[in-house]
Amino acid sequence: MIAADQIPVTVLTGFLGSGKTTVLNHLLRQPELGGVVAIINEFGEVALDHLLVESSEDRLAVLNNGCICCSVREDLIETLADLASRRADGTIPPFHRVLVETTGLADPVPVLHTLMTAPDVVARYRIDGVVATVDAVNGTHTLAAHGEAIRQIAVADRLLVTKTDLAAEDALARLEVQLAAINPVATRTKVRNGIVDPAKVLDAGLFDPGARSADVVRWFDLASQAANASHDHGDHHCVSEACGHHSHHAHDAGVSSYSLIIDEPIQREAIARWLDYVAALKGEDLLRFKAIVHVAEQPDAPMVVHGVQHVFHPPITLVDWPSADRRSRLVFIVRGIPRQIIENTLCKFAAVSRAAIQRSAA
Repeated sequence: MIAADQIPVTVLTGFLGSGKTTVLNHLLRQPELGGVVAIINEFGEVALDHLLVESSEDRLAVLNNGCICCSVREDLIETLADLASRRADGTIPPFHRVLVETTGLADPVPVLHTLMTAPDVVARYRIDGVVATVDAVNGTHTLAAHGEAIRQIAVADRLLVTKTDLAAEDALARLEVQLAAINPVATRTKVRNGIVDPAKVLDAGLFDPGARSADVVRWFDLASQAANASHDHGDHHCVSEACGHHSHHAHDAGVSSYSLIIDEPIQREAIARWLDYVAALKGEDLLRFKAIVHVAEQPDAPMVVHGVQHVFHPPITLVDWPSADRRSRLVFIVRGIPRQIIENTLCKFAAVSRAAIQRSAA
């Protein structure tokens, strides 16, 4: 379960040239960033001089809107520990949220692993969500040429499609299809000139869904749509410019997404056993996993599970179901893992009957 005093952390990622720094510069000017720590790569890339800095020192600045801006130290664990210590002793203003910027070439998965597994970090912080910027002008080419860009999109909870005012309509339409193919359950927001509502970045709440029933309902709907689309079109695996049924050679060894709906309760111990097996067998290629599970022991309180490769966030139990539909939803974004393997492991290790597994919503 999530402790009430854990500070939510949002990870902002995006490939080189995707407009991430422009979005960050806009965000840092907003009053909503008061009480937020922004951990950035380099001060030189962000226009702090124009933000009327109240106080500053090496690696850290307090902006006039109350946002605390600091550059990352040797590693993220040290930076987060230092911030928590300063917060506790009052040497920096209190903060209630953290925004972490990754480098353009970085795979965000190690950052997520740190936030989910490092004891000193987990004691004080929790993941709120992952937001990725995508360039509407060059996004299709970037996805075809760079596996890192695909992984950034695959692990995201929200996508900011930037430079939409500069992109041709047909290019933007192709990109939207590609993004839906890679990550069908991430919400997408079109951005112009880096201007975005801070709530679209900071207020994901995706690892604390018990407090946001509307978001859970939305996730239900997207999972059902993904199941329908994968049933009609085959597993999503299109990132080439044509987005045909073939897989592009630079497609990061075949990233695909699919959704399963299970029409029977699952024992808590069985789902835990299955998760352990999948993580051990295919964890490296399980880029992102999300599930809302009908647990047999608690039929009125569904369990939410998130995973990134080998690491799973502690399960969260909701107070009740956000809709009348009580079927389990499982969404997978994977690299080279056929759907049939997942179905087989569910039957063998989670004791799910094959007849209960649906590939599309009823």
